[in-house]
Amino acid sequence: MIAEVAVLEISDLVAQWDERTGERVPVRRAEVVDRLHAAGDARAARIVRRMPVTGEFLDPVAVDRLLIRVHTELQRLNEELHMAQRFAELLVPMLDVMRARGSRLRVVDIGCGVGFTVRSLAASGVLGPDVELVGVDFNHALVAEASRLAQDERLPCTFVRADAFALAEAATVYLSCGVLHHFAADRLPAFFRAQDRAGALGFVHYDIAATRLAPLGAWLFHRARMREPLGRHDGVASARRAHGDSVLLSAAAAAEGMDAFLYESFRHTNPFCAAMRPVVGLRPELVGDFRRALGRRARRLVAG
Repeated sequence: MIAEVAVLEISDLVAQWDERTGERVPVRRAEVVDRLHAAGDARAARIVRRMPVTGEFLDPVAVDRLLIRVHTELQRLNEELHMAQRFAELLVPMLDVMRARGSRLRVVDIGCGVGFTVRSLAASGVLGPDVELVGVDFNHALVAEASRLAQDERLPCTFVRADAFALAEAATVYLSCGVLHHFAADRLPAFFRAQDRAGALGFVHYDIAATRLAPLGAWLFHRARMREPLGRHDGVASARRAHGDSVLLSAAAAAEGMDAFLYESFRHTNPFCAAMRPVVGLRPELVGDFRRALGRRARRLVAG
């Protein structure tokens, strides 16, 4: 039996942090190149081989500048897929239900990158002035860029470099966009379990829908919209790594204090149009009110 070779994303390999301390870990270029070759990805290995080094280690400043460029280009995808509006479609009724019960409202974006989702929600004001918006990422350069953009745009939101689950104040709602596929299937339950904590009432995590045409659609978009070779490569790799619906719902069940759903069934949808879909979690006592707040759209909630 031939072992399946893991699909790797360059961005996961060239910037790494100590999970315990959050401090950056130096990355040897040769080791990354070797891993990519072992995975059968010669193209990715060539991309990394061209990246500058300090001694034998990848230059962290150059890596950060590259990742900022890639994340800036990714905003085009978020804009064209109306991701801020998609989040608002679920967050507005969800937060209304929580607000009616007197809950304080704090939304934390996990792996926020340059903060497109948080900044877009803050700019629109659609969630209401009583909602605190926080973006969290391990990458200091991405957080600094998100903070700079928010300051320039005078937006009421905050960005911090930290572990989203180690903040002094927990989220009321956790969200993420394009993060779930970065976790191996066996690590997803721990990710969801970490959100089942005091004060947290729900989550909304959008990720790539694992349709048969997702890799082709990702290739077409990234060729048309992105200039950076790393971004083009990782966009297709992300689609190839996307988790199926059953995997996500099974993992979300690890948050035992939450009821988990998929929103939008793609069974009868054109796979090219089914680019992203969310996993939604709520405390059981809020589900009924949330369904009523959604109205006819509640039919799109699919339980495991």
